[in-house]
Amino acid sequence: MSTRRSGDRRSDAAAAFAFLAPDGIGLLLFVAIPTALALVVGLFDVDGFGNVSWAGLDNFRLMAGDGLLWRSFGITATYAVLFVPLAFAAALGLALLVKDHFPGVGMVRAALFLPNAVSLVVIGLLWQFLLADKTGAVGRLTGLDGVSWLGDPKLALITLVLISVWFLMGYQMLIFLGGLQDIPRELYDAAVIDGSGPWQRFRHVTWPMLRPTSFFVLVTSTINAVTGMQVFDLVFVTTSGGPANATTTVVYYAYQQAFQFGRFGYAAAICALLVLALGAVTGAMFALTRGGRFDA
Repeated sequence: MSTRRSGDRRSDAAAAFAFLAPDGIGLLLFVAIPTALALVVGLFDVDGFGNVSWAGLDNFRLMAGDGLLWRSFGITATYAVLFVPLAFAAALGLALLVKDHFPGVGMVRAALFLPNAVSLVVIGLLWQFLLADKTGAVGRLTGLDGVSWLGDPKLALITLVLISVWFLMGYQMLIFLGGLQDIPRELYDAAVIDGSGPWQRFRHVTWPMLRPTSFFVLVTSTINAVTGMQVFDLVFVTTSGGPANATTTVVYYAYQQAFQFGRFGYAAAICALLVLALGAVTGAMFALTRGGRFDA
């Protein structure tokens, strides 16, 4: 009997490793190794033309006095603080609206997800056209054609946040839909029998059962807000970091240092610092919520 149990454990362990291997290899190839290389390259002066010299910690010391770098960190933090809760609320609201079957629900879900299937470059060009000063469709339809949505330093960042929410809320909606469909129907039936209304059912059934899904959405949304495509591709296409550096995120600033100013070593040091900071933030989220369980 013990031999059979030992064989079952080995079989379960082998199956678990087989399922985890693709993600583990992906993390190793596209996260761990590039991060280690960024740390190494950050110790050198690299101009992209084959000239490499030892810099030690000079690149990291240079960051301490770089005001534009710390401003870009502030812009990135502001973007994340605005984007994460807005995208979370929009995606959860949409998931609740389309979780039940009704005629055409599949088409509605597909339409809501459709922006996420389009290239961010195309999305950026589309919104740049729609928000163009005085001629954009948004300005004409809302009567705010005198507003420079992407040209005003006070409005550019929040405009990019709203575009990003519109772009990603369909993807996050599908994640929430998966979580909602895993909630046993019997819990809702019991709540109805107890006399619970829609709000009570959401508060005492839906929300607690969605905690692991909500945690996953929060973590991935935070990572997207700091290093995702929308904080580079969207910025690159629509504002190029302007106006007056109002939308220069850390990722875009690192790109400028590397490919516009030829300071690849300094850009690598910035990326290494960003990854370490993001790792600390996500680690704190795991610790505070017990890995999304939210229990003591």
